[in-house]
Amino acid sequence: MKNILGIICSPRKLGNSEILIKEIGKHIPIPHELRLLRLSDFDIRPCKGCYTCLFNEKGCMLDDDLNVILEAIFAADALIVAAPTYFLGANAVLKLLLDRGLALLPHIEQLWGKPSVGVGIAGIEGKEGYTLLNIRSFLKLTMTNIKRIEMLYGALPGEVFPNRNNKNIAAGLADALFAEPIESKSPSCPLCGGDTFQFVGGNQIKCMLCSNAGTLEMKGETPVFHVRRSEHELFLTKEEAIRHREWLRRMKGRFVEHKHQLKKVILPYIKGWDWVKP
Repeated sequence: MKNILGIICSPRKLGNSEILIKEIGKHIPIPHELRLLRLSDFDIRPCKGCYTCLFNEKGCMLDDDLNVILEAIFAADALIVAAPTYFLGANAVLKLLLDRGLALLPHIEQLWGKPSVGVGIAGIEGKEGYTLLNIRSFLKLTMTNIKRIEMLYGALPGEVFPNRNNKNIAAGLADALFAEPIESKSPSCPLCGGDTFQFVGGNQIKCMLCSNAGTLEMKGETPVFHVRRSEHELFLTKEEAIRHREWLRRMKGRFVEHKHQLKKVILPYIKGWDWVKP
């Protein structure tokens, strides 16, 4: 029996994100239990960047609901994430959770390779913006093995399903979750599979998912991306993710070593500015 966690990134009850995850769950072909988690139900506070969670067995020092969410992710055998498009990007609660991702790094070995699927929803076709990039980034940086990601359209609650093809896509996402990954036929980053690029002049490009640079070559009418690994990777392999974790942990010692010098840099910026306060 597989334990599957559906992460709903919409505040709407019975909105398109919720019913999509439930529809996907109905079609998963192996015995499973689907648990649902609506991110907006939880108190998720902004990360303070203190790095305490990298060293503290109890995790983050903030007194909020993060640990409840993390425990649900740790317990899951697979993840389904659905997020609506707000102003050309995924609802901000998804990024708010990802910003607390330092608390995931002590658990790389436990998290690595969980299968996942993602789905974004936009009200107007073609106006999804970078929603899929947000979802893909979340799934990659939580160390999952992304099996499939789709973008569907529907503005009003329930409007995503009068389109029968969308139910077929949901069933396809269910089939993909525990199946072997299908190689994408679309032009993509050869390192991470990302399909969103920044064009930085000439034939120079940068993958917006793994943040690695490379070049674009046209083979006939098909673009081919040649992307180079950097010296510091975040998630391309488990070993690189672990090295990144250790690099972050060493930042504490580096700060202690340089704190007096850094304090001199900061001092001129302490006084003399007006602040808007709550």
